[in-house]
Amino acid sequence: MTTPLDFTHETRPVRVVFRSGASVTATPGEVARLALHRVLVVSGGRGTEAAHAVAAALGDSCAGVHSGARMHVPVEVADEAVEAVRAAGADGCVAVGGGSAIGLGKAIALRTGLPLIAVPSTYSGSEMTSVWGLTEQGVKRTGRDSSVQPRCVVYDPDLTLGLPVPLSVTSGVNALAHAVEALYAPDASPLVSLMAEEGVRAMAGALPGVAADPGDPQARGRALYGAWLCGSCLGSTTMGLHHKLCHVLGGTFGLPHAETHTVLLPYTLAHNAAAAPEAVAVLARALDTDDVPRALRELAGRLGAPRTLAELGMKEADLARAATQLAAESFPNPREVTANGVLGLLTAAYEGWEPRSETP
Repeated sequence: MTTPLDFTHETRPVRVVFRSGASVTATPGEVARLALHRVLVVSGGRGTEAAHAVAAALGDSCAGVHSGARMHVPVEVADEAVEAVRAAGADGCVAVGGGSAIGLGKAIALRTGLPLIAVPSTYSGSEMTSVWGLTEQGVKRTGRDSSVQPRCVVYDPDLTLGLPVPLSVTSGVNALAHAVEALYAPDASPLVSLMAEEGVRAMAGALPGVAADPGDPQARGRALYGAWLCGSCLGSTTMGLHHKLCHVLGGTFGLPHAETHTVLLPYTLAHNAAAAPEAVAVLARALDTDDVPRALRELAGRLGAPRTLAELGMKEADLARAATQLAAESFPNPREVTANGVLGLLTAAYEGWEPRSETP
């Protein structure tokens, strides 16, 4: 029996510019289009070269470069950035770099209401969402606010050419996680399913090419295209077990963001698979496999990505604490979330066992 269509889909306004060289050729025009005259460029330490290139292209409309972004956006880092914005008299912000830089740009937008332009240099996809995150006293809080949605996203495949292969792979799997979880979100829609399938197919197809030839502009462009689609899926749906667990492991236990997504994704999907058969069917089609969790784990492992939480520095003694903390939160998920169930998932990911789909 066919299920009747019944959904709600909200499209958030964001202008996307996607072309080679756009970070320096298009960003000034986007600043002018938004009638901004004095923007602060923010980045992390890794992305300072690209940030300064964008700042140079902006010329007199650039109020300076603030390179203090850090993973998981510690609240004190956000405070410093807001002070830098105010000291510069900025009327907008341009975030150049990966998820940390864009996360800091969102924190600035949340606190000040200033418009944000995102120029991503990784495949995290967070630039396509209104999701913000701040970490304070070992706890990462997230939320959604229309003020943090970038007004424009400038995608420049050339900007990703220097992204190291290990980071390219984990960043790409991070993007895959957005599409995977969107497929079984309570507010999924037919459009989200289409974007998720195409995004997964594009990213999974591009990453081996990126690993084989990091300087291949076609593979880099395809991966960035996949990141855009996967990020758009996250921007339109509610986060579940996978993302919430990554936030706990990152915010409380200090695990690296993209790598944590990469290790956990096969296990969280296996945990939810029996309760989300339609999502698994879409992923099986996109990945051309009959065992999606195993295919995701093999893809990442074949490209040299970490496979266990132990490799990321997680301590076995902390697994139960993480499971209890996660189970105490309230969020939608196709399968009931319990401390024992999450502990089993985490133990498998810690040991590196073969992910197996479970019956709820």
